[in-house]
Amino acid sequence: MALSVLLAGPIHAAAEDGAAAGVKAMVSDHPGFAPTCHAASGEGTSIRAMARNGAWVCDDRTPRADLPVAWLRFDAESWAGEERPRHFFTRTARHQAIAFAALDADGTLRTRSFTEAEARPLPAGPIFALPLPEIREETRALIVRVERPHSVPLLSEARLIYDVEDAGWSEHAMMLLAMVIGMLILPLFFDLSFFVVLREKFVALHAGMVLSMMTYVLFAGGLISVFWTLPVAVGAVIGPLSYAMGCGLSALFLAEFLERDAQSPAMRRLMVAVGVWTILVPGFFSLQWHATQAIDDRGYFLAMLVAAFFTSFAILRAMWRGSRSARYLALGWFPLIAASIERSLRGLGLYVGPSSLDQMLYVATGIEVIVMSLAIADRFLALRRERDAALTEARMLEQLSSRDALTGLMNRRALESRFGELLAQGFDTFALVDLDRFKYVNDRYGHQAGDGALIACAAALSGNDERDAVAARLGGEEFVVLLRGKRALERAENLRRAIPLRIASEVPGLDQPVTASMGVIELPRASAHALTFEDFYSRADTLMYEAKASGRNRMSYEKLTMFDSAPLSRAEAMAETGTGLGAERTPAGEPRTTGARAA
Repeated sequence: MALSVLLAGPIHAAAEDGAAAGVKAMVSDHPGFAPTCHAASGEGTSIRAMARNGAWVCDDRTPRADLPVAWLRFDAESWAGEERPRHFFTRTARHQAIAFAALDADGTLRTRSFTEAEARPLPAGPIFALPLPEIREETRALIVRVERPHSVPLLSEARLIYDVEDAGWSEHAMMLLAMVIGMLILPLFFDLSFFVVLREKFVALHAGMVLSMMTYVLFAGGLISVFWTLPVAVGAVIGPLSYAMGCGLSALFLAEFLERDAQSPAMRRLMVAVGVWTILVPGFFSLQWHATQAIDDRGYFLAMLVAAFFTSFAILRAMWRGSRSARYLALGWFPLIAASIERSLRGLGLYVGPSSLDQMLYVATGIEVIVMSLAIADRFLALRRERDAALTEARMLEQLSSRDALTGLMNRRALESRFGELLAQGFDTFALVDLDRFKYVNDRYGHQAGDGALIACAAALSGNDERDAVAARLGGEEFVVLLRGKRALERAENLRRAIPLRIASEVPGLDQPVTASMGVIELPRASAHALTFEDFYSRADTLMYEAKASGRNRMSYEKLTMFDSAPLSRAEAMAETGTGLGAERTPAGEPRTTGARAA
């Protein structure tokens, strides 16, 4: 719903109290005869008293709906020489009862009365009709007594007609309402689709606004009567109630939809308060209890003006701050504001116009919904871009914190955090790699060459087996490769041998190959969980230094197995591990697996 929802007021509201500035003027497109005079009184005034000496107002003043009883008088001169009317119809609104009295020339009164529940809504707009007592040739006037009227249009738009088929809005007007409903359905689906992807509160609020407007058009426009005949009291309440709900949701929508820098925290809290106010206060008056009949019309209208003022101020302030969303709102709400101003002028009695002007609001509503759907789509894309950028930045920061800046491999912190997960995935071979005489490379050829050698080493260790090998740089010239699958030792040795070849091809000018020593721990997968990263690292580090001590450029490995009971000759090894694991340690220039024998 838009700003016009706040300004225009519902069909029952006082904004339309002067929709017909004079009861003699034909302010409706409906065929029929308008009242000649009107009056208002307390409950004790009888029809006969009004017929004899009523305080009738027969000028252009608007009928009053704030006293317990309202009166209308239709003089016979209205239909003189024509077929006599047989039905009364007017705008759907709450009331307690309506009584008719046909006054003949000799003073005879023929009366007929109906309660609100007996009124029959017509499937041709927001109207209902009642049959009249017999109107004869000698009838001089028809007097109508309306108890507890809750709306001025109930009085100002009352007409006498020959046939109920003559009442109601045209087919074109009803088709227009149906088109507006159709225009509202698509944005509702858009809102639901957007909310599934982007769980933003303003999308849900807009969906509620669209539902409220659909309900308002169905009931306030009388379109619901085409499909379902409801009691007058139900239709008269649901229309303004849905209007109040839509207005309140509009204020809440603004608080959520406008960009954070377009409104201060105080303004946002104010709009939330305005939304709650509009739902509760006008919502209460829209129920139109008979006990509040004297004030509910005016109370509804004044409460809406409060919401209109603050909502207008919030939009203008956001536009002044350069809000893109506020510009969309202003564009979408301009037709509604124009329709609201026109309605207000008629409500103030500045001029008289046909009730078909009310349909401008429905057309403007369709325009507003289309523009607001575009606004939400624009905001949706903007928020999605912001979230994508934030996710990209978060991924980059995560990568920077978990990756080695020089080589792009995982760093030690990332490897340690994932170590248990990798063991569970079967990476049960731990290879610790250290470049031989790397300090000589830095001192002789400079740190740029040293960095090139580290990058080339990382590329060699990454290899083409990303699925079954994970490489990481622990720091300096020290690397780790975790492997899983068959021939893990052989594959580890192949990676080690690939290092000098890769460095030689990518770092020119070295006078000798840069080799690597490797210490490897291999443990059956079922037993891998028994060791931590530090356990693997400590044992592999010892093996790696044994390889260096044996002449460098080689691999030293242990294959660990589980013993049922440890042999006495293995007591020292057991004391080192603190577990029931035994090991056979073998320096070697090529991969070789040696299993420990069970005792």
